[in-house]
Amino acid sequence: MAETLTARAEHEVEIRKSRFLARAAPVGDEDAASAFIREVSDPDARHNCWAWKIGARYRSDDDGEPSGTAGRPILQMIEARGLDRVVVVVTRWFGGIKLGAGGLVRAYGGTAAECLRLAPRMELIPQTILAFHCPFSDHAMMHARLGDMQTEIVSEDFDATGARMNIRVPEADAQTITLRITDLTRGHAQPRQPETQQESNIRP
Repeated sequence: MAETLTARAEHEVEIRKSRFLARAAPVGDEDAASAFIREVSDPDARHNCWAWKIGARYRSDDDGEPSGTAGRPILQMIEARGLDRVVVVVTRWFGGIKLGAGGLVRAYGGTAAECLRLAPRMELIPQTILAFHCPFSDHAMMHARLGDMQTEIVSEDFDATGARMNIRVPEADAQTITLRITDLTRGHAQPRQPETQQESNIRP
């Protein structure tokens, strides 16, 4: 089972007079990862190398270091620790001594690995989306009951007769929650799982 971070973390080390600072954070999507990279990157540093992994998608960047010596080792540390929805930025302030390709791989990968080792973690569980139309007569009751079902309202659009709702639920509980919503609304709301909307989310 994959895990993610529950909070930001950082780790700093000096290697042959170069200062390396790794900063990691949990992220929900690519925009959040890009925002974190922009936030923590130091324009006065020689290099701000980074990697992120979100589900099956991943990216890394050497930011001027020799190809494959920085971003990829950071990404490998994310994968080696079984993490998902995580971004790591390792900033280097050059100290005047060249480390060589092998030294850079060890420095960037090692700094990222230690940062992730120290970071608080949390299990990720599979989630899915259920969509249904809720009549106005059941709307207030449904809002009250959804909180008891480990669900999250993703979107809610009103029309003349009620609200079209999308909720995120634990995948393993989707059938039970579907039956409960149908029963609570006396069959007026019948949740369905839209295609291609399956995803992972942090355990509440």
